[in-house]
Amino acid sequence: MVTNLNPASEVFLANMERIQKQIADASQQVSSGKRVNVASDAPDEIDAILQLRSDMARNSQLKSNLSMAKTDADAADSALSSATQLLDRAITLGSQGANFTLDAAGQQTIAAEVQTLQDQMVAISGTTVQGRYIFSGDADGSPAYASDATVPGGVNRLLTAPATRRVEDPSGGSFAVGQTAQNIFDSRNPDDSAASGNVFAALNGLRVALLNNDPAGITTAVGALHAASDHLNISQTSYGAVENRITDATTFSDQYDIQLQTELSQKQDADVTSAVMLMTQGNTQLQAAFAMQAKMPHTTLFDFLG
Repeated sequence: MVTNLNPASEVFLANMERIQKQIADASQQVSSGKRVNVASDAPDEIDAILQLRSDMARNSQLKSNLSMAKTDADAADSALSSATQLLDRAITLGSQGANFTLDAAGQQTIAAEVQTLQDQMVAISGTTVQGRYIFSGDADGSPAYASDATVPGGVNRLLTAPATRRVEDPSGGSFAVGQTAQNIFDSRNPDDSAASGNVFAALNGLRVALLNNDPAGITTAVGALHAASDHLNISQTSYGAVENRITDATTFSDQYDIQLQTELSQKQDADVTSAVMLMTQGNTQLQAAFAMQAKMPHTTLFDFLG
């Protein structure tokens, strides 16, 4: 390329372009707070930066999943606490109904209250969180049970979907976070008959025994209620364990997030103080260079020719 500039002028302009680029880069770092704004700013570090950003996005999603799981587990724990209280009341009513001085009318009154407890228990099995039935397993769009006086036992089983949902632990692995209403309230034997600890069956057994004025049946029903209460306590304890696991996983996720942010900051954030100094130095250099250039003699051969 042919140029009309002498070598000294070319060097001067090249130095000016270099200083102006340094000033522009420093200004960009100060305004954005980032040392790396585009891949060309640090080609050898861009892969690590992208990986860190990906890890942060994944960790954020895991924290969101843990938060939703905690909401469900807390609601389940509270619901089962209420369910245990209902069984405690049923046991008290059963003890009252077994009293030989209580007449048939009194037992029917108690039976009516037991029926109310049964309906409340069914309602607890349909506990919802943000429109999801948390005890309906994988079919959480519908309740698992409904009160129905036309079916044996007074409770209609609507679905039997398993609970396969697991939540990933940021520290590694995953864990189950829920149980089904059938496991909690309607435990069954392999032949589908009511198993020991079946909450619905225990409540219905007490109601029927009271209506039939059957002291022996009432005593048997109270024993079944105790077994059902033990079963509920086991279920509630398992949710307590889930809550603890979620708390530990969330704590780890929070700490990991801080670690990722620190590493990303070290790779892409600007040293604003140094960038400001570079801007100041660059502007000083430009001013000095232009001042010196203005004082340079600009005579040519023609100036010496008459």
